[in-house]
Amino acid sequence: MTGRLRHYVCGRTTHDLGAMFRGESRGVREFPSGVFLYDGPDGRRVLFDTGYATGEWRTGWRGAVYRRLLPPIVDDTDDVARRLREDGLDPASVTHVVLSHLHPDHVGGVSRFPDATFVLSAGLARTLASPRLRTAVLPGLFPDWFPRARRRLLEDAEFRDHEVGGVRVPAVDLFDDGSYLVLALPGHADGHVGALVEGRVLLAGDAAWGSDLIGAVPRLRALPRAVQFDADAYAATALALRTISNAGIRVVCSHDALGATELLP
Repeated sequence: MTGRLRHYVCGRTTHDLGAMFRGESRGVREFPSGVFLYDGPDGRRVLFDTGYATGEWRTGWRGAVYRRLLPPIVDDTDDVARRLREDGLDPASVTHVVLSHLHPDHVGGVSRFPDATFVLSAGLARTLASPRLRTAVLPGLFPDWFPRARRRLLEDAEFRDHEVGGVRVPAVDLFDDGSYLVLALPGHADGHVGALVEGRVLLAGDAAWGSDLIGAVPRLRALPRAVQFDADAYAATALALRTISNAGIRVVCSHDALGATELLP
């Protein structure tokens, strides 16, 4: 397999590490919102998440609460379709969009891909059907056509154990060729998933705030721990990711500040 995996920043936010983790010094850190495009050798183009929405958010009071807690820093240049065009890629050529979960910094660009097949876990579908404030899902970010979009729904029973870096991880082989495994990485949100691309790069979504912060997950303070869908599963996922990383597979979180655009050398 000789595909390409590209990283784009589509907005960012900031947070105080000392307010998130016990033992960390107080200090505001910027967290980019990463989007990842796999350009496979067979012509498939798979986008992992879509970044923040640019322009006005029509999300009511729930959106106002979210923006106060995690203020986004977004301008027109952060639009995912614009990022792709700047890289010489037509957004309409994206064949699949895999959503790690449904928080605003991951689904804001969904509207740019009306012809793609959206890949969602059953947990995400459950959340989308009954969004609540605690889930941090803002229905106003989804276009009117989204319920009718082509969809590949990954039922819970489809996830089979695969060995990844010495760890047994439930996964779905999206194209039945080993190039793109959708991994169950539970804890942060119901149905939260990642992706293992060509067996070399693991896109971990929000399984941690950053790949360098995976080891800090056990030191989460009470509030950030409370907002996880399942805090114990979140900690177990972080432990698995540490083992996978130590085995030589590159683990990349959605909010990592990456120096390179190309992730498959």
